[in-house]
Amino acid sequence: MTAKIIDGKQMAEDIRGEVALGVKALTAATGVTPGLAAVLVGEDPASAIYVRNKRRACEEAGIFSETFDLPETTAQDELLALIAELNADARFHGILVQLPLPPQISERTVILAVDPERDVDGLHPLNAGLLLQGQPRFVPATPAGVQEMLVRSGNDPAGKSVVVVGRSNIVGKPLAALLMQKAEGANATVTVCHTGTPDIGAVTRCADIVVAAMGRPRAITADMVREGAVVIDVGINRVEDASRKAGYRLVGDVDFEPVSEKASAISPVPGGVGPMTIAMLLKSTLRAAERAAGSREA
Repeated sequence: MTAKIIDGKQMAEDIRGEVALGVKALTAATGVTPGLAAVLVGEDPASAIYVRNKRRACEEAGIFSETFDLPETTAQDELLALIAELNADARFHGILVQLPLPPQISERTVILAVDPERDVDGLHPLNAGLLLQGQPRFVPATPAGVQEMLVRSGNDPAGKSVVVVGRSNIVGKPLAALLMQKAEGANATVTVCHTGTPDIGAVTRCADIVVAAMGRPRAITADMVREGAVVIDVGINRVEDASRKAGYRLVGDVDFEPVSEKASAISPVPGGVGPMTIAMLLKSTLRAAERAAGSREA
């Protein structure tokens, strides 16, 4: 069996097009242009590229976007002061503080400082709690993107056994909460594996859908996946490759080639979950603007 490739890049283009139409409709009806503020502390290359890609995607969708670049030495109080200003700035309906942050800054304190109504990353405890209760307001972009990939590729998780490998607050936990809800695009039986799971393969081999989100290159191997399973690879890791000009290449948390011979469908790295994450962030920003304009209540 050779797996069907789940093309996250094409799906993301479709979603960005849908968001652009939504932005035009909102602006025509209310005069409101959705706005996203992105805060980048330090000079982490991966974070800088990610924020730049978000800004470009915002421009294409008609969303106003501004990036606030702060030095690596920024004190926590300085960052909190900026967030307070952004919370009060009517131009911005969404605020994104790019993680990770330098060690002198508490990520938890920063997450708590963002107005929950502008928390388009869905990381504030209030939004995390709403998700767990089945009343999601803003869902972290990567889990939302994974759900969209499954539904749009014809692999609705309803009634399926889903194993999520990884328990981070950004991906693993919110994805498990999202897919277990009694709602469209969910209603799955979800198991979460992590570093404390004695034999991850014994669990993943029983899954209809495996989501790899542990941040370890090629950790999910072919012997850990049953024939015909659907595999979503959230990981993005740099590995040395002397044949490449950069000296490295990007791989996922899944050993792609061997696993693709057993799976019925699989997402690639790059070109899978990554583009979907940005697309879902735009969708959340539009949602925040709609709520602010009073055209959407939930």
